[in-house]
Amino acid sequence: MDHPPARRRGAAAAGVVSDAERLGLDAVDWLLVHEEPDDPTLYSGTAGVVLTLLEAHHHTGEQRYADEAERRVDGLSGLDGGSLYFGQAGGALVQHAVRRDPLAALAAVRAAFDGERFEHWLDLLLGNAGVALTALALGDHQLAIDVLAPLPELAEPTSAGVIWQTRAGREARLHHVSHGTLGVVMALVAVGAACGRADLVELGLAGAADVVARDEAGPTGFLVPHSDPQNLPDRVERYSFGWCHGPVGDAQAFRLLAAATGDAAWSTLAERCWTSVLGSGLPQRLRPGFWDNSGRCCGTAGVLALASDRRAELDDDPTFGRLLVADLERRAVRTSAGVCWRNTEHTAAQPLLPSRSGWAMGNAGIARELLRWTRVEAGGDPRYAVALPDQPVVGDGSPA
Repeated sequence: MDHPPARRRGAAAAGVVSDAERLGLDAVDWLLVHEEPDDPTLYSGTAGVVLTLLEAHHHTGEQRYADEAERRVDGLSGLDGGSLYFGQAGGALVQHAVRRDPLAALAAVRAAFDGERFEHWLDLLLGNAGVALTALALGDHQLAIDVLAPLPELAEPTSAGVIWQTRAGREARLHHVSHGTLGVVMALVAVGAACGRADLVELGLAGAADVVARDEAGPTGFLVPHSDPQNLPDRVERYSFGWCHGPVGDAQAFRLLAAATGDAAWSTLAERCWTSVLGSGLPQRLRPGFWDNSGRCCGTAGVLALASDRRAELDDDPTFGRLLVADLERRAVRTSAGVCWRNTEHTAAQPLLPSRSGWAMGNAGIARELLRWTRVEAGGDPRYAVALPDQPVVGDGSPA
């Protein structure tokens, strides 16, 4: 697909356009003509698309992307609850990203907090952990501390540490970053370290100790089950490998713990996570349901994010990152508007799902990681235009 010359102002300034850059910009082109009018969320809707439009502006310098981000923020409404990925905390993050005052959105976050949880949730995506990390990123330390205050009383002792019922009423205890213990751990340690609250750091490390004790791939790998007892065993596999419930997300948590504590043992665990990822077989679709998603939450783009971190921080071999880019290229659907992706739900009557715009499963999350990988490969700026509060920044490990 041909592009106008003005497009050629990315990491490859000398005029050589990489496969990752071309694919990422084609994916942004598709976003320019597709919107999710009934979904304002960071996870799957408008707010997440805004962050990718800002990424495209940061990457290319083209004002049209920033203008479109502003336009979509103007229409951003309908966020319910206080959460980061589905509610007003995500709205506050986006308002701040476009240099607008997030105070009204933060006030709505406070109003949504019942003193214990956000509705039923304590986790990163929907609950206290994500709100605390967002409040920290936006400089509201008191809100961050307030929403973490219930966690000591809600912690359940285990033989190795502590765990939480991250969704009220759910029997299963989840272990990873999106809905489980490690997401709560990230919030406790990040806020505790930033605010001088050693008690919060200690509680977070106790949660991490419980997860580490569940590892079934040591001493060289790291693989912890999805949940105990298994949540939705008829639908959810026992082991995952992506960001949400697997070693990719675990490694992000361990990067944060290493930076916050200065303990190199967490970096070793992050390395073991990567060993398990490399040995898993992804991005091959080894069986139905194993690797059916190209997106950021539970697919290939989320793995590419960690590959970029490792390339920037450790000068890691780029071979696997390039394999991920090639897989995204192979699975891309080319249209007159650009490129998009269609994920698969193998249990559905129609397994091939519609293309989506958002961060979690769609173009926004994929394009953002492709553009960043382009810069990392070229020795450019490894930082995002707007980093999400739960992904440690390259270089110092602190959340944005």
